[in-house]
Amino acid sequence: MEEDKITTASLPGEGKAPRDAYAGYIRRKRLVLVVLFVAVVGIAVFSMTMGSLQIAPADVVRAVFGQGDVRTVAAVQNIRLPRVLTAIVAGVALALAGCAYQSVLRNPLASASTLGISQGAAFGASLAIIVFAGGAGASAAYEGISTADPVTTALFAFAGAMLSTVVILLLSRVREMTPESIVLLGVALSALFTAGTTIVQYFAEDSQVAAVVFWTFGDLGRVSRSQLAVMALVTAVSAVFFFANRWAMNAIESGEGLAHSLGISVNGVRLANMLVASAAASTVIAFCGIVNFVGLVAPHVMRRLLGADYRFLLPASALAGAGMLLVSDILCHVVVAPLILPISAITSFVGAPIFIYLLFRGVSR
Repeated sequence: MEEDKITTASLPGEGKAPRDAYAGYIRRKRLVLVVLFVAVVGIAVFSMTMGSLQIAPADVVRAVFGQGDVRTVAAVQNIRLPRVLTAIVAGVALALAGCAYQSVLRNPLASASTLGISQGAAFGASLAIIVFAGGAGASAAYEGISTADPVTTALFAFAGAMLSTVVILLLSRVREMTPESIVLLGVALSALFTAGTTIVQYFAEDSQVAAVVFWTFGDLGRVSRSQLAVMALVTAVSAVFFFANRWAMNAIESGEGLAHSLGISVNGVRLANMLVASAAASTVIAFCGIVNFVGLVAPHVMRRLLGADYRFLLPASALAGAGMLLVSDILCHVVVAPLILPISAITSFVGAPIFIYLLFRGVSR
């Protein structure tokens, strides 16, 4: 009979449940992104209320747009807003870089610190401060410590950070390496750069060693407006690149075999993403100093909350990284006020327990 040919797929309303479930899935993830964005904005405003001059949140918002008394506007626009913007840009860049590393290397431990990028930057900065310091008109002072020209230090730190990536990529091309081997190679390079930094410091004067140590502490307040503009540009370009490659990341997350079957060049995606991620992380480290755990922890937390869909994991990781660095910057200023603690120490104190907890619960991919 004709009625026997009717299938369940042709019944009215059939298929609406999966569509509704998917729509709910998307709404939940978008809601998380909205909540994260609002939280980051709230933390940023709260951060700008703190300092020797206490400012109400409403006055902070007005001062950002140039309204209010002269003293408040000057404090917000000249001191607090640049520091907060630096924390946001740096947090976004490091978190996106960590997310990209963990995707293309399929290794939850991949980050700028485990791939030798941070250690390479420290080695480059050591060379700049110890070998090239002392030139006429080429010195700057941080807390009374004379160092090399900040531009030279940043350039050498960037070169050292990128050197680690170039070595990893060259060796992986000479002999095909697994993602696990690449991370192990990064660990070896970390030890090598650390040894190089130690040897350079051994032949340096005490003031130069102190300058290197101070640089590795990390400091969001020493970033100039021009440096912040460079960081923001590199971060924006890398964010656009990563989001444009979100589908390739999703495919690689499901397995390299599936990615190949979909026509994705896994090696090409891995190479491009590692270069862009390294450029973003290296730029931040070159200007801000060593900032640990942001690129490692932020993607893990968001992966547990949102899953491994990079359409949402990338922006969520960026927001989480910005929030984590803003909170760490607040702690730097309040733990032993009026002293300002090193940002690298605070991010480690904040990030390490979170990462240990994630390991204890089992890292999800």
